[in-house]
Amino acid sequence: MKKFFGTGVALVTPFKNDLSIDVEALETLVKYQIDNGVDYLVVLGTTAESATLSKSEKELVKETIIKANNNRLPLVIGIGGNNTLAVIEEIKNTDLIHFDAILSVSPYYNKPTQEGIYQHFKAIAASTDKKIILYNVPGRTAKNMEPSVVLRLAKEFKNIIGIKEAAGDIVQAMKIIQHKPKDFLVISGDDMITLPMVLAGGAGVISVIAQGLPKEFSNMMRLGLEREVDEAFDIQYQIMDSIDFIFEEGNPAGIKALLEKLGICKNTVRLPLVPATNELNEKIKIFINQLNS
Repeated sequence: MKKFFGTGVALVTPFKNDLSIDVEALETLVKYQIDNGVDYLVVLGTTAESATLSKSEKELVKETIIKANNNRLPLVIGIGGNNTLAVIEEIKNTDLIHFDAILSVSPYYNKPTQEGIYQHFKAIAASTDKKIILYNVPGRTAKNMEPSVVLRLAKEFKNIIGIKEAAGDIVQAMKIIQHKPKDFLVISGDDMITLPMVLAGGAGVISVIAQGLPKEFSNMMRLGLEREVDEAFDIQYQIMDSIDFIFEEGNPAGIKALLEKLGICKNTVRLPLVPATNELNEKIKIFINQLNS
């Protein structure tokens, strides 16, 4: 599973002022990732505002990214939810030929037990031969997926190949790394603690900030995986403030503000999200100017 080592990027969905999908900006965004050393792309994750996209819009996003990527980077597609049967149905009805894996979030809102989370993913894994990356993000789901459940799934299902671990808990990540099967991937879902997770044995990251700073973040990841620790941390401390900035008023409002400063897409988001404030935009502008100086 070397294709999922290093830097994966959770792509935003650029919108025009009228809130329609900005296809040209999405193509530019994909090219920007490829040109600056990113290792793979994640399509229709949380950062893509997928909860606000219609079925036809999701198809447009997929088609645009597949065409712009032109088989250059591996692609992961987000298919998850809190209705197990609906997730299975969506997987069955989605053309996955261009996608190397599915990223599937732990059930949100329902607050299932750990056994419920296990049974959810067991049913999904049994329904498809496609590779699955689990996604634990208790800040959004209101329920942590504990290491014991992750390890149980990792050992019992060959097509469950890894986890995007976004609990913000380095000790929890280390417990999974300590006991996981050899080829199981522990991928950071928290930009700020990605480097420590990689140094502890993690495989890399599915990042938000990396799509705004793909060259810097990808270099940091490669150095971390090569155990060039001092050089990697030099980059971490250079870009660290920007990670705080982009999450200060929620994701993806922050990263879209940064991407606008880079001339890639507008900072338009769909309700219930709102664009970054003038104060945050100013912080991001100062950061970009200092980075480029």
